[in-house]
Amino acid sequence: TRSFTDPSVSMDLLRAVLQPSINEEIQGIFNKYMKFFQTAAINVRDNVGEEVDPEQLIQETCRSCLEQAKLLFSDGKKVVPRLPHEQAVPKRARQMEEELSRRGSPVPKKRKGRPPGQSLSNDRGVSGMAAWKLKVSEPVKRDGPKWDPSRLTETTTFVLGSRANKALGMGGTRGRLYIKHPHLFKYAADPQDKHWLTEQQHMRAIGGKMAYLLIEEDIRDLAASEDYRDSVDLRLEELKPFVPPAWMTEKMQKHMETLRRGGDVPPPEDPPE
Repeated sequence: TRSFTDPSVSMDLLRAVLQPSINEEIQGIFNKYMKFFQTAAINVRDNVGEEVDPEQLIQETCRSCLEQAKLLFSDGKKVVPRLPHEQAVPKRARQMEEELSRRGSPVPKKRKGRPPGQSLSNDRGVSGMAAWKLKVSEPVKRDGPKWDPSRLTETTTFVLGSRANKALGMGGTRGRLYIKHPHLFKYAADPQDKHWLTEQQHMRAIGGKMAYLLIEEDIRDLAASEDYRDSVDLRLEELKPFVPPAWMTEKMQKHMETLRRGGDVPPPEDPPE
């Protein structure tokens, strides 16, 4: 039994008391640099393809930043290797901003009265990303009847994520559906799934690009909500729903169950689009 005179216990008690304040300050730091992550994620999506999820890219980058920050307190026994492209250069963020400005990339300008990281200048009109902020303390909730794997049966109809974007009038802002509605269930098709989808002519052969499947009922529920039902851009005929084979539905059930329990799902074998 460890007593409260144990140095590590005493320090951990102090850490627990200070942790909320530390988390708040860390969040402020990420907000300061969020404009760089947002700009980069949008450029990646626009250059690579509509199934790229900018939110996921940003969260992965933020987690990587935290992992690399551990090097500041390394005891020398276990050091996380730096990536080849990383450089320990002071004021790197300022250099990056200057470089983006020289290249003509959209870099937000600071505005009085607005905290850093909350503005995003983008000529492509992605207004949904402008107000996006990393919320470490607010994980996506995956509960309720929509996250019950038993709702996925052999007759459940699905739609491609790209078609859902178009149907809800977001075809010109690729990937916005996943950012605006992170609580939607989406399944990343693996190579076997994509082979079937291509054979059945539900999608074109897209090589190593990622394809998401969403439940048709979820998209139609969104279309009937206040946010979309009066939109002139609503195009539900774009959905083109289909019923996947039983083996694919079973994989999606397991995927939903894993997500509902808060587990991590391994990335698909193919690189993201």
